Amino acid sequence: MSDADKPQLYLITPPDLELATFPDRLAACLDVAYISCVRLRLATTDEARIAKAADALREIAHARDVAIVIDSHIQMVERLGLDGVHLKDGSRSIKATRKELGADAIIGTFCGNSAHDGMTAGELGADYVSFGPAGLTSLGNGAIAPFDLFEWWSQMIEVPQVAEGALDVDLIRQLTPYTDFFGIGDEIWAQEDATAALKTLIAAMN
Repeated sequence: MSDADKPQLYLITPPDLELATFPDRLAACLDVAYISCVRLRLATTDEARIAKAADALREIAHARDVAIVIDSHIQMVERLGLDGVHLKDGSRSIKATRKELGADAIIGTFCGNSAHDGMTAGELGADYVSFGPAGLTSLGNGAIAPFDLFEWWSQMIEVPQVAEGALDVDLIRQLTPYTDFFGIGDEIWAQEDATAALKTLIAAMN
């Protein structure tokens, strides 16, 4: 498989990050590999804190021609100079979000393990859909997005798909021929050396 055929990388921030250190960790990862997009995923609802994080990470991402989207907060996209939004409700908000943000905004959505929800989202104008978790996790209801979903989608549907959630070297290796993007977050941020962890996952695509 040539580099052009391999999945692209999509980095997802931790839900709670330290602005004194995380921007440098993100920059280091963006400098060791081609990253197509960064998703700002914060658990807080403190608008000032979200805005401060968005300002810091947008500067780092845009300096490297990397797009940055935000989880859920549609109203913040234009105000914070972001490139789009990642929705978490499948196909339900796609149409209204596209109308609000316009044709140029990146709009993606999480569809769990539902091919039907993914197809509907694509028909309504989603730029990508994400499926997950791809691996075993105790988070959420624990329902895994199965391998055959990614395989079927890659063969039948043109809308790009993201595989995310509890990825490891074996899953990366297995899914590389079938997904368009790997959404990587805690898999690297939970490690002391995020860049080394990222390189390990990238190596599994070879």
